[in-house]
Parts: sequence; structure tokens; C-alpha cells
Amino acid sequence: MNRARGYGEVADIADISTVHRASSKNANAPGSGGALMPLAGVSATQWRALSERAAEPNGYYLPGWELAVNASARGRVDAAALGAWEDASRLIGLAPVISMWRAYRIPLPALVSADPYGTLCTPLLDADMAEEAVTSMLRRARRSGAHALIFRATSLNGAAMKAFTDVLRRGGMQPLVLQSHVRACLDATGDADTVLRDALGAKKQKELRRQRNRLAEHGPVHFDVARTPEEISAAVETFLMLEASGWKGQRGTALGQHEGDAAFVRRATSALAETGQCEIVTLRASEMPVASAIVLRHLDRAFYFKLGVDERFAKFSPGVQLTLELTRHLCADPAISTVDSTASPDHSMINPIWRGRLAIGDVLIPLRRNDPVVSLIRAALRLRGAIREPARRIVQFVRARQEKS
Repeated sequence: MNRARGYGEVADIADISTVHRASSKNANAPGSGGALMPLAGVSATQWRALSERAAEPNGYYLPGWELAVNASARGRVDAAALGAWEDASRLIGLAPVISMWRAYRIPLPALVSADPYGTLCTPLLDADMAEEAVTSMLRRARRSGAHALIFRATSLNGAAMKAFTDVLRRGGMQPLVLQSHVRACLDATGDADTVLRDALGAKKQKELRRQRNRLAEHGPVHFDVARTPEEISAAVETFLMLEASGWKGQRGTALGQHEGDAAFVRRATSALAETGQCEIVTLRASEMPVASAIVLRHLDRAFYFKLGVDERFAKFSPGVQLTLELTRHLCADPAISTVDSTASPDHSMINPIWRGRLAIGDVLIPLRRNDPVVSLIRAALRLRGAIREPARRIVQFVRARQEKS
């Protein structure tokens, strides 16, 4: 039944399960014009094929990763798929989404990019049909009852946002950047020694060499790279152990401390190891692991997911030492041109080492021209931010003091 567009549709979007039920008769027929479908219902084969043709890489929206997140990660399960198909067998666009109520506890009719347990939500678009994919995705979002899309933590200057901007412009609209920042990235096409020398300077490098020599007193220091499923299976346990042993464990945010999160990261790293899209790197003193990190790979880009260190070796800067080795490792790989740190904009460890910067932001995509509901959505987000920002700063201050002590 058709209804006037407006505030009456809030209930349709506030709970994504309503959308699932409303489009259930079309859920298994992607080419038939249904609005949304459960993310778990998307063909993994089609999804993988789309990722290989993607206009812009996003390791966190690879099927092996996001399906594992969607299956068990805390607070991140049961997302919907906002997709686009050229026909029933060719997926050309995909954005995992949740309701605005679930994302922000705001009961307004918008769809928000699902959190993939990594700070990048750039949608996957077919490089050869990017604008067609965007057009279809916007149409499906409107059919779901949404008045806007909100892409959180999205690349602002990449091919995906350009396609959305171009399509919106033809409809007399434009995307609205709600907030933006820059974060560290590595240009991996350069010589690693030159990159590190230019970034750190001679004095800092000398200090880091001294710390590494001190670390070597506990045994020969070596850098291991796990790639195969068997290697990854063992290495992920080392990573989980190290992450839980430090401040993340003290704070209760380590992945291994929660059954669903631990299951997600084991499943995701195993799945991506099968396709050569995951590495777990570990720095050891003799056989003792002192730092470990998970790195995803998609097309010509790598993504530095999380780092775990043994705090007993903190005075030797194990996280920095591992990052230096990772820099050399990725600069030596001709398949990788850029590495996204996926870190916070003010990250004290990575910013001085990787001096490139990526522009990231939250973007509101209007679905209709001159829509008053979009203005209401934007105002609600501003109010939420104004309320939460002081509390966020206090938490960051307290955590920084705790970590320093």
C-alpha cells in the first residue's frame, strides 16, 4: 500500500527487521526491485566478484570479514544489505546498513552504514558501473522508506563518493559532510628506509635502534608474517593473547574477552586467509611474541586493523618496532600502493611514522530534493553530537591519563 512520504514512515525504518519482513517476498530475487534484504542472504560468490571489481578498496567490507562480523560481533549482527544488481547474477553495488534508531537511538527514517569493526564504511561499487550502482541503491533506499543514507567513516576523496556526488548532482542534490578528519596512511610505493628517515629523523631512529638492541637482550628479534590458513589460525591466538594482556584487557575492550568478538575475528581472519587477503604480523624476541597485528588486503590497499603488545616490554616500544617492520614489509610488496592506518586522527603512535593522510568523514546522502525530513535528521545528529562531545572528551582525557600512568 502506498502512503504519503513523511514522518509516518519512522516505524518502518526505526527497526530494520520491519524492513526485512516488508521485503521478504523479494529477498531472494535481487533483480526484482525489492528494497532491502538480510546481509547474510547476499550471495557470497557475487559479493566476492564485486570486491574484485570494486572502484575503491575497503577491506572491512570484504565478504569474509563483514559476514563474520554480522554473524557474531557484539552489537554488529543482523545488518541489512542495500545492494544493486545488473541482473540476478551480477552484484554491482553493496552497502551493509542498519536503522538510524539502532545506530544513534534516533527514531527517524534513515539508513546508516553498518559498523564493520573497522573504521571504514566506504560502499563497494563496480568500477565499470559505479553510477548505475549508485542510482539503483538510492532507488532501493527510497523504496525501503528511508529519506536519507548516512555513510559513517567513509573515504571523502575516493571513487565511491565521487559516484554518489555525480548522481546526486544530476538530481539537483548534493552530499552533506556531517564531520570529517584526516588520519595516517602510508604511501607504500616509496623506499621504506627513505620513508622512515624522512618521517622520524636521525635522532628518533637512533633511539629506536637503541630500544631494539635492548629488546634483543631477551633473544634475537625477528618479524614473522602469517599468511596461510594454518599459520593464521595459530597467529590469531597469539594476537588475542597479547591484546588482552595490555590496557585493552584492563579496559575490557580486547576482542578475546568476549565470545562473539573472538569468534568473529577467528572466522574472519581464517576466511580472508583462504583468499590471500589477511596477514597477521608478529614481532618476537627469540620465541617470545612481544607485538602482533592483523592486516587486511584488498586490491592495491592494505588496512592496519588492530595491534596487541606485551606491556612488560613497553620501554622498548614493541608496537612502534613492529610498525617499522610492517612499513618495510609493505613497501617491499609491489601489490600494495597505500596502507590505511584506520586509526584515530590524533593517534600518537602511528601519526609520526606514517605521514600520509586520508580524508575520512560521515556523509549524509539525501534521497529526495528539498526534503524537510533530511533537515530534521541533520538537526537531530547535531543535537546528539553537542550532548555527547563533552562526555567523549572527558572519557578520552581519563583514558589518556590511565595509559600514561
